Amino acid sequence: MILACHNINKFFGEQLIVKDGAFHIEDREKAALVGVNGAGKSTILKMIIKEEPLDSGEVILTKGKTLGYLAQQQDLEPGRTIYEEVKTAKADIIELEQQIRDIEKELKLLKGKELQNRLSTYNRLMSRFESENGYAYKSELVGVLKGLGFQEEEFDKQTATLSGGQKTRVSLGKLLLTKPDILLLDEPTNHLDLNSITWLETYLTNYPGAVLIVSHDRFFLNRVVSKVIEIENGAIRMYSGNYKAYADKKQQIRDAMMKEYLNQQHEIKHQEAVIEKLRQFNREKSIRRAQSREKMLNKITPIEKPREAAGEMHFSLEPSCISGNDVLRVEGLSMSFGSQTLFRNVNFEIRRGEHVAVIGDNGTGKTTLLKILNQVHPPDTGSFTLGSKVTIGYYDQEHHVLHEQKNIFDEISDEYPSLTNTQIRSTLAAFQFTGDDVYKLIGDLSGGEKGRVSLAKLMLSEANFLILDEPTNHLDITSKEILEKALNDYTGTLLYVSHDRYFINQTATRILELVSQTFVNYIGNYDYYLEKKDELTKAYASSGSSSTVPSNGKPLSAGAAESVSEGKLSWQEQKELQAKERKRQNELKKTEERIAALEDRNTEIDELMTRKDIYSNSVKCQELSLEKAEKAKELEELYERWEELASI
Repeated sequence: MILACHNINKFFGEQLIVKDGAFHIEDREKAALVGVNGAGKSTILKMIIKEEPLDSGEVILTKGKTLGYLAQQQDLEPGRTIYEEVKTAKADIIELEQQIRDIEKELKLLKGKELQNRLSTYNRLMSRFESENGYAYKSELVGVLKGLGFQEEEFDKQTATLSGGQKTRVSLGKLLLTKPDILLLDEPTNHLDLNSITWLETYLTNYPGAVLIVSHDRFFLNRVVSKVIEIENGAIRMYSGNYKAYADKKQQIRDAMMKEYLNQQHEIKHQEAVIEKLRQFNREKSIRRAQSREKMLNKITPIEKPREAAGEMHFSLEPSCISGNDVLRVEGLSMSFGSQTLFRNVNFEIRRGEHVAVIGDNGTGKTTLLKILNQVHPPDTGSFTLGSKVTIGYYDQEHHVLHEQKNIFDEISDEYPSLTNTQIRSTLAAFQFTGDDVYKLIGDLSGGEKGRVSLAKLMLSEANFLILDEPTNHLDITSKEILEKALNDYTGTLLYVSHDRYFINQTATRILELVSQTFVNYIGNYDYYLEKKDELTKAYASSGSSSTVPSNGKPLSAGAAESVSEGKLSWQEQKELQAKERKRQNELKKTEERIAALEDRNTEIDELMTRKDIYSNSVKCQELSLEKAEKAKELEELYERWEELASI
């Protein structure tokens, strides 16, 4: 074990972050820390590195082990280039190399014992230099920078001129090169393109130390981690396996808890109904049984209903009208910025109902394509045509469609003036904005909050062609899953740019990859793209042709046919169970009707026995007494049978 947290507690004012939290990381283990936005993931990392104090508990790092931390926001010292900044990670090696070079110069001037002593020092330093892979440090620097998406011509850029995302990549490269015994990474895949994320996956998988990652990239977590640490409502739980194993296990646990809760609720209601019926029979034996059941009911420990994740979004996307079959036709489209050509002579079509993901490296022109289609930028050459009755809903990752000076309520109200105040508040509540939150200024919102406002406007647009630029940025995993469901249920057409491979896998029916200034077309999701990538990229790159979209559907797989057969069998079994239940209900109803009839007759007999003409007639009295005795015997059997049927 390299790191352990024991009984850690943290509050921010009244807000609980973690209570009696405990987890550990083994040497070389790769683990994920997951939870919804605001759950406290980043706070836990800061408590581990002692940037944030604990209220109580302890964090233990094994003696002699080193720890490295990557925050989401980075401040780099000015006056250095990218290469110089990353090079500081190898300061010890560089200093060691300088000492070796200095001694080499001295050796020429030394003799005798002094020479021997210096040679001994030289050999010791050389041995250390070689053991720390000193000869390869320059190539290692270049490899990490290139892996994180920097080109060699960018190495001399001043860090002060970099964007926030570029600074984060520089800091990540520097941290990886220091090779601490345990890496703490807060959203390391932010600002990385697909190739860089894939490179980082391989690097971390083979990393000789331990890694603790906070990330919303489920595909990345599936590939890298073997343990998931979850923080939810202040509680910490550990799960073995990657993210999918965690998600499956968590769902199984929740399903089992919900089933247990529902079964108990059903049993409680059932017992209450039986008790009430037994009391209605108004027999001493039935009342005793009712009391006995009541005592048993009072001894039941109520099971708490499993809680839904706090503050989940809940919404649907539905077009107001159906478009024509041909939604978009792009012909001969080209775009350049200065001497940089993004794409040229691009041709493709999109048909109604398709979900098309656009992928590619950073800077290749994906977002520019979406802006052209939304008429934010004109193309250099070429054109595009929208089909009949096509209405566009646009989600901009930079949220330029929002007005910074407006509050959230006015942003919706001004765009959709026909909505009532109640309708606007209901809409915003679905996106986690309640109470006075609706009066927050757009300019004061976080990236995730702006994303939710943009999604709210998108939902209200009722467009039949959605164009989305990085819609999952700043969303936590739960919110991504809700968005995935909304998009999969959407009956319109979808074109989006995303680096979220899991999201693409869940929502895309087609992929357009922007590579070598053209689009390569894949009819399938991200798994299909990975399977066919090398083959198709080579074919497109060698021919230099543009991508033209065929309109294909997927064939039914063999697995699907098997599931149909299983579904049919399940249906037959269900019908048999339903038939048995109907039979039980019918028998129960007949039993209750017979009990009611016999009880009514017994009441009549009791009334008859009070009449003078009856109680003075011994023969008639005997007949009625025998009848009542027979009915009492039948009633006893019927009560037993009713209780048996009611308890099934």
